[in-house]
Amino acid sequence: MKEIHAQPLTAAAFAPFGDVLNCDGAPDRMINAGLCGRFHDRARVHVTGGRVGISMFRSRLRQLPYQLDMIERHPLGSQAFIPLSMDSFLVVVARNDLVPQAFLTAPGEGVNFHRGTWHGVLTPLSGPGLFAVIDRIGEGPNLEEHYFPTPYRIVAA
Repeated sequence: MKEIHAQPLTAAAFAPFGDVLNCDGAPDRMINAGLCGRFHDRARVHVTGGRVGISMFRSRLRQLPYQLDMIERHPLGSQAFIPLSMDSFLVVVARNDLVPQAFLTAPGEGVNFHRGTWHGVLTPLSGPGLFAVIDRIGEGPNLEEHYFPTPYRIVAA
């Protein structure tokens, strides 16, 4: 079994795959009479032949080391995972060569996968495993899966 070391998620390392959703730094502007900081336009949502929808996912908790045997992608739209708790989760992505990379989010940080990006399934490591998901809703084949002949073992860095 091949081993992958999960690295901390950074915007630069994740840029080929999507957007990191967080509240790092100063807000872009203050709203609501100065009581709320808006971190504006943190991700590009893209859909083809459908509409943008917001869903709720509740996923079973996992743990490291984690066995990765499958990744998936959505050719017709982007997909964002936004945790509804301040818990980290594992993010797995791959380029078209299907060689996976693994990242650990900071507490409360989310991700938006670009359309067509290979990624692992939702993998919360602690907390309630509750996420808001923003993605394409519509007809048509928007899910492709790839099963690895030899699974990967993901461990902490």
